[in-house]
Amino acid sequence: MFINCKGQLIDLSAPKVMGIINITPDSFYSGSRSNTEKEILSIAEKMLTEGATFLDLGAYSSRPGATDISAEEELKRMLPAIEIIIREFPDILLSIDTFRAEVAEKSIEAGAAIINDISAGKLDNNMLAVIARFQVPYIMMHMKGTPQTMKEFNQYKDITSDVLFYFSERINAARELGINDLIIDPGFGFAKNIEQNFELLAKLELFQNLDLPLLVGVSRKSMIWKKLKISTEEALNGTTSLNTAALLKGANILRVHDVKEAKECIKLTHELIK
Repeated sequence: MFINCKGQLIDLSAPKVMGIINITPDSFYSGSRSNTEKEILSIAEKMLTEGATFLDLGAYSSRPGATDISAEEELKRMLPAIEIIIREFPDILLSIDTFRAEVAEKSIEAGAAIINDISAGKLDNNMLAVIARFQVPYIMMHMKGTPQTMKEFNQYKDITSDVLFYFSERINAARELGINDLIIDPGFGFAKNIEQNFELLAKLELFQNLDLPLLVGVSRKSMIWKKLKISTEEALNGTTSLNTAALLKGANILRVHDVKEAKECIKLTHELIK
């Protein structure tokens, strides 16, 4: 199972780690926020040294109820960060966390390798056309509503079946435009309550039926810290536990705040499934 990143074939049959860098003032985990050039480069270097294959850069906070910002503000944050990271690490495979086609287009032109869209193209009708034109790998996440409203849209007949149906429709829309490299993300925490998140994780192996790489992002999320009655800062152990479960059920990419621990998790889990 391969994806083509800027001419480089990445083998996802061996799980990879995607490190999270948020250039926002209000992301849910303060440890992922980087707002100065020094902070951005420091966290990027640390994650790459610890073994991240990809870094995921976000300039729009998508936590539940987050403040909406304009595309102009998102680009004002995003483009300088892309520039300084690529200047320092020219071979980096940089993923851009955005649902806006304009941000995706300008980020790819600036050197980004992947687009990570929380809406799978449903919040911007131009997104799929941009991905098709540039032929970069495209991460499609499941969500209903927007970050501001998604808490109101967690009603499902059967959550796993509903999410699988959603992906079948979005995959078809992408394939019709000739998009080659697709990755799916069930969207833990997006329009889902804690019980629904765990139900989805328990049945995660069913997503292998889509025959696409599977990204899982549970790092320090509320399904961990609310269940354990702890803080996000204390949620690393719980993150590792759920990452292990995800790997055993077929995850190909772990999107995380803590790269070293995720790499160790992959190495040990591999001994169980090799």
